[in-house]
Amino acid sequence: MALEVRALDVTDHAAAARLVEELTAEFGGVDVLVNNAGQGGVGTAEQLSMDQIRAQAEVNYFAPVHLAKLVLPGMRERGRGTILTVTSVGGAVGQPFADAYCGAKFAVEGFMQSLAAVAERFGVHVRVIEPAAVASDFVQNAVRPTDAGAYGEMLQAYASRTAGAFANAQSAADAGAAIAAAALSGEVRFRWQSSEAATAFVGVSLADHDGSRVRAFTAPWISTDRPA
Repeated sequence: MALEVRALDVTDHAAAARLVEELTAEFGGVDVLVNNAGQGGVGTAEQLSMDQIRAQAEVNYFAPVHLAKLVLPGMRERGRGTILTVTSVGGAVGQPFADAYCGAKFAVEGFMQSLAAVAERFGVHVRVIEPAAVASDFVQNAVRPTDAGAYGEMLQAYASRTAGAFANAQSAADAGAAIAAAALSGEVRFRWQSSEAATAFVGVSLADHDGSRVRAFTAPWISTDRPA
């Protein structure tokens, strides 16, 4: 099987449109779109500039929405296709110091879930897959505040918890295999996870009718209490 790789800055909407036009001209259309580009961000509301919040939305929300819009007409006309967006467990569970990141992931899950029912009528499957921690450069590349200020101790507690999670992270190969399986499956299903750990994680929120389970789940992550 031949693999051809082409570079794309997903936040460059004009370039994305040109690429889809090129692929349609060369191959007759796009059968499967996997929105896998993403960027992490650390910081709570007071620490974040509006530019940083918009930047998270550009990569994690507007880019996959725009790419879905670009491929949908061809998929609808052919009566088939799959759009899979790699979100995160942070698309179901709001996490401390991930305000902008989780906000964008929640948004893209809501968009895709709303689209899914309509697209299905034309034979187009819209799905999301929610990985937990994956062994990659994701954490190293996350945007961080330059001054922790009043949040220093809580941010350090959160960083320690995150380091522990990524020490036992799913391998990139395993996560990639789960993404491929979700993209190619014939099962009619909107939400997927990349591991049992991810399924357990999002379950905290998806069965949380009043929000108390998520609060109890994440509160210890930023605890600064010390043993007596």
